[in-house]
Amino acid sequence: LAKTKKGVRIINCARGGLVNEADLKAAIESGHVAGAAFDVFEEEPAKANTLFGLENFVAMPHLGASTYEAESNCAVMVADNLRAYLEHGVIRYSVNFPEADLPRTTPHRITIANANVPNMVGQISTCLGDAGLNIADLLNKSRGEVAYTIVDLDGPVKEETLARIRDIAGVLSVRCLNEQPG
Repeated sequence: LAKTKKGVRIINCARGGLVNEADLKAAIESGHVAGAAFDVFEEEPAKANTLFGLENFVAMPHLGASTYEAESNCAVMVADNLRAYLEHGVIRYSVNFPEADLPRTTPHRITIANANVPNMVGQISTCLGDAGLNIADLLNKSRGEVAYTIVDLDGPVKEETLARIRDIAGVLSVRCLNEQPG
C-alpha cells in the first residue's frame, strides 16, 4: 500500500485476504488511501473486521453469484419464472421481452406477442369484442420493437377468435391459458 499513489481508492470484490486489512486501516487513517470498498473480508463474519466504522470505508453485500447456494437459488428462480410463463403468461427477467406480470383475475387468459406498432391493442380488442368477450383486465408492455399483451377475459376464447388475432399483421404468437378447474 505504501507504494501506491497517495489518494488511491481500493476496491476488493474478489476474495477476502487479498488486502491486509490492518495495513489498509492504517493507510486510510494516515490519509494515504482516500477510501476503500469491500464485499469480501479476511474473516467472516465481517463484524470482527477492523475496517468497519472508518468514515472512508464502504462495506457492500457480497452477492456470491458463483456459490453453490446462489446457483441453487438461481435454478429455483428460473424454474419458478418458467412455470409462471407457461401457466400464466408472466414474463420476468427476460433479455428479449418486456417484463409483464398481471395477477390473474379470471380463469380465461390469452397472451399475445407482437411488433411494437400502433393500434395492435385496438385490433386485438376488436377481435375479442366481435366474439362477445369482455376484457376483465389487460396489461400491454413493450421493449424496443416487441410488445407483449396479457388479457384476462370473462369467458373462454374460441379457436376462430384466436385465429383472427393470429392473422393480424405484426402478431408473432398467441397463447390461450385457461386455468383448469380443481
